[in-house]
Amino acid sequence: MGTASRKKTSQSPRSPQGSKSRKSQSPSSRPASRSGLAKAAGAPSSRAAGRGKAAKASGSTSGKAAGKKLSAYARSGGRSSESAERAKARSRVAPATTDRAEKTSSTLKPVRKKIASSRSSKTTKSAASNAGGERLQKIMARAGVASRRNAEVLITEGRVFVNGEPVTELGARADAATDKIEVDGNVITSRGPRVYILLYKPTSTISAVSDPEGRPVVVDLITGVKQRIFPVGRLDYDAEGVLLMTNDGELTNKLIHPRARISKTYLVKVKGKPDQEAIRRLAEGVYLEDGRTLPARAKFVKAALENSWIELTVTEGRNHLVKRMCLKIGHPVAKIRRTDFAGIKLGALKAGEFRVLTKGEVEELKELKQTVIKARPRVKERRGRPLAKGRGKKDY
Repeated sequence: MGTASRKKTSQSPRSPQGSKSRKSQSPSSRPASRSGLAKAAGAPSSRAAGRGKAAKASGSTSGKAAGKKLSAYARSGGRSSESAERAKARSRVAPATTDRAEKTSSTLKPVRKKIASSRSSKTTKSAASNAGGERLQKIMARAGVASRRNAEVLITEGRVFVNGEPVTELGARADAATDKIEVDGNVITSRGPRVYILLYKPTSTISAVSDPEGRPVVVDLITGVKQRIFPVGRLDYDAEGVLLMTNDGELTNKLIHPRARISKTYLVKVKGKPDQEAIRRLAEGVYLEDGRTLPARAKFVKAALENSWIELTVTEGRNHLVKRMCLKIGHPVAKIRRTDFAGIKLGALKAGEFRVLTKGEVEELKELKQTVIKARPRVKERRGRPLAKGRGKKDY
């Protein structure tokens, strides 16, 4: 009996029927648990499969997305609470980040305003300090110290002083009449009263304060004047006539600026005898390499054996303008004399002589306005009919 019972007990766990029953029960129990979980979550697998099939049949993106969500939900075993908690956590973090961004933006705004205001104040101060006068390189070039480019180099190297202080900015300005400007210890301007002089510039002289080639300059012709003066504009080396000299930089800029259109009258000796058509072309404007000239006043004065004299009034300041205009009409210039500049005439002066301008002449120069010369219309003769009594061809 003992041995038999032991055999039965030992055979019972190893019986094939018991193992089969266990194997048969395990697969059936697993689907039951999964379906139960799905039902407990409220999303049956059959409905998810049906929705997935319907989405595939319709081909809509929303159906596919819903099917995917439901299948994932079924696989997860009803873990919707965790995802909901995560979503809630994200929603809680989002307002905090937006609040931080608003706080940082609100704190940065006044800083930006302060920076902008400080920059604007700095620019206004620097502009105000350099508002008057003209640029240093222009003053130095006109004084004959160096060309504009070389003057810029001198400024950047710290070799230029204005009223005892070094200047290294290229945009710095000064007044040649009131400021003391020094280059390498040499004073190029000095304070004092303003001087206005009319010079009859002779030929073979340079319209400058100094010349690197050693040629005579117009400043050498002025004697008895303590102030340092400079010429207003330029007159060619081989030309003669009116040339103003002053230490007033403001008036000089006004008279030589291209927009000023100051009238300048020349008595020109040209080769040959220009006809009325050539004179008309000078008056209406001719085409040069740098553009067409503005209307001018042109008049034939007299003729000689080989040359002729014409009078030409222009309002531009281009280099060698009169010479190029006459060359354009086929009559090169042999001699040129400027008889009038901004209403100031030579009078009884001879070549090399000068005089001080009167107060009235200086005031007229300061109040001078732009000169506009209108081109005269061309006169056409009527064929077969004489002109009216007392009228003739217009002389340009």
